Amino acid sequence: MISRTPLARCLTGAALARTGDEMSGPALLLAGFAATGSTGGSAALLAALTAASALGGPLLGIRLDRSPRPGRLLARSLGLYAAGLLAVLAVLGRIPLPAVLPLAAAVGLLGPALSAGWTSQLPRVATLLPRATALDAMTYDAAALAGPALAGATATALGEDAAVLIAAALIAAALPAARALPARDGTSRAGRDDRRPNRGARAGRTGTEPHPHPHPHPHDDRPRLCPTTGPEHAAPDREAVSLRAELASGLRVLTSRPALARATVVSVSASVGQGMLAACLPLLGERALGGASRGPLLLACTAVAALFANAVLARRPHLLAPDAAVRFGALLQAAALALAATGGPLVLVVAAVLAGLGEGPQLTGLFAVRHREAPARLRSQIFATGASLKITAFALGAALAGPLATRSVPATLALAAALTAATALYRPSRRGNAPTARRGGGSGR
Repeated sequence: MISRTPLARCLTGAALARTGDEMSGPALLLAGFAATGSTGGSAALLAALTAASALGGPLLGIRLDRSPRPGRLLARSLGLYAAGLLAVLAVLGRIPLPAVLPLAAAVGLLGPALSAGWTSQLPRVATLLPRATALDAMTYDAAALAGPALAGATATALGEDAAVLIAAALIAAALPAARALPARDGTSRAGRDDRRPNRGARAGRTGTEPHPHPHPHPHDDRPRLCPTTGPEHAAPDREAVSLRAELASGLRVLTSRPALARATVVSVSASVGQGMLAACLPLLGERALGGASRGPLLLACTAVAALFANAVLARRPHLLAPDAAVRFGALLQAAALALAATGGPLVLVVAAVLAGLGEGPQLTGLFAVRHREAPARLRSQIFATGASLKITAFALGAALAGPLATRSVPATLALAAALTAATALYRPSRRGNAPTARRGGGSGR
């Protein structure tokens, strides 16, 4: 037992898992460089680990939404991720790098479990959701501050392999908190029934209504999708159709609800800008701070500022409306990118702090919008898909900025600022099933 209250256990587990996640990236990057002697090889290893989350996030979200005990599924995902990191470390340098990359990609499929897997469960453990959302966002900020620092310090003192081992240990330490997450409402006694293949969710219905017949006629189990096949093929076919239907339902919710669509587009665009800034940090450090290794230290300033901003929101959760926080945070980050383009040591520090003051409230506002707008039956999928999109956008931003920054760092940062600011003004069309009628009693406000 990590902490006494359900919310404290959840936040402690999230902090441990996310710190391990933030540590694993730099640690694996350093281990890859030590094993291959190539920055290209180590970057490819990290890219394989992160890019796969675009596929893994929606699938993991659906499984969490379906599971009667999502905490146990989350614990298994965390355990597999930690074991996967150890497996990558075990073969790194012993087999050719191209053979290691598929293993890293397979591990990366579970990456969203370390982020969205926790946040989507907050309504089950929190009584004051706005405050819990701000505290949850603070665990991201704390992890972003502690993870890279732990990776660098451990790699310097004990070696690169030790840094990966400690990252895996931190993720594994979150398993008890994940397993302690409460079961889905009404499944404590009916958990076995929820796993029957001919339930409503497995039969392709996307609503939350119960099966019209609690005890359906035995003939209802007849295969209807592939009548020429035997009964043993019916369940996998129904499962595949149901999976596609749930993926489609999640995408419809993301795109048809204006507030959720706007928050998703704005946050993904901001992640592209953050990736572009990350790619520029070594050059910024080399040209303005006296060494390439000092550039990433600006991220510490950003994390501290974000942590401070979210601490204020945790004490006063109604200080800034969620939708406004998403847009305002993006505009602050755009201003920070434009300021960083002007160079100068002091200006860079100020820009890093300004970026943090935007990132922190934006993340808190994004979580609040998702909690408010996402249907309960699709909440995990919405969170995991959103996390996947942001991780992938960050990687794309870094890849885009790489060749551009070698030609002009100011132009690269100016492009990132323009992209981030432009999408902050994005207004989706008001069509579809917007849940404005729920806002008066929604738990996300």
